[in-house]
Amino acid sequence: MTAQHRILTGKVVIATHNKGKLVEMRELMAPFGIELVSAGDLGLPEPDETGYMFSENAAIKAHAAATASGLPALADDSGLCVDALDGAPGLFSANWAGPGKDFKPAMARVLAEMAKRGATAPEQRKAHFVSALVIAWPDGHEELFEGRVHGRIVDAPRGTGGFGYNPIFQPDGYDVTFAEMTSTVKSGADEALSHRARAFKRLAAACLRAPA
Repeated sequence: MTAQHRILTGKVVIATHNKGKLVEMRELMAPFGIELVSAGDLGLPEPDETGYMFSENAAIKAHAAATASGLPALADDSGLCVDALDGAPGLFSANWAGPGKDFKPAMARVLAEMAKRGATAPEQRKAHFVSALVIAWPDGHEELFEGRVHGRIVDAPRGTGGFGYNPIFQPDGYDVTFAEMTSTVKSGADEALSHRARAFKRLAAACLRAPA
């Protein structure tokens, strides 16, 4: 990545087929006057995520969408890392949800694996979310921004908001899970509590300009 950031304008592909991520990215991008289209809307295939880091997988998705569409593309790769599970599910957070992307059994698996390891005390339930956002242009230029938020895994899912592992993750300093928060609290521009919002705040400062 060069020291000189490239400003993002016009139409941008959101390189995701995940409806929850798409909704959150649309909310985050709304103030900047960017026309958004999803990879799903364009019928773009999902590339194989063969990277060993969140940033590598985000770059794979962003470059694939940019090359196929001829437009700048923004991709996120994110996951839940649980200390007691040696960082799992980590890069495989979506895989744990299966081909149908059903996170109820994925959350149950996290809780069951923690129980097997006797991770019951608060200090044994630490976890963090990671988000890597990559913007790629058709000419191969890319920009990377990362964010993370620390917290703990609660005893059972709580709340119906958000998506993924949100119902079992309680961020530090709060007594509610991500799924019990409104999107304004979780992803608000001022606080940027979620991992994706924190990464996006860095992206916005470098590559976006509010319309006059």
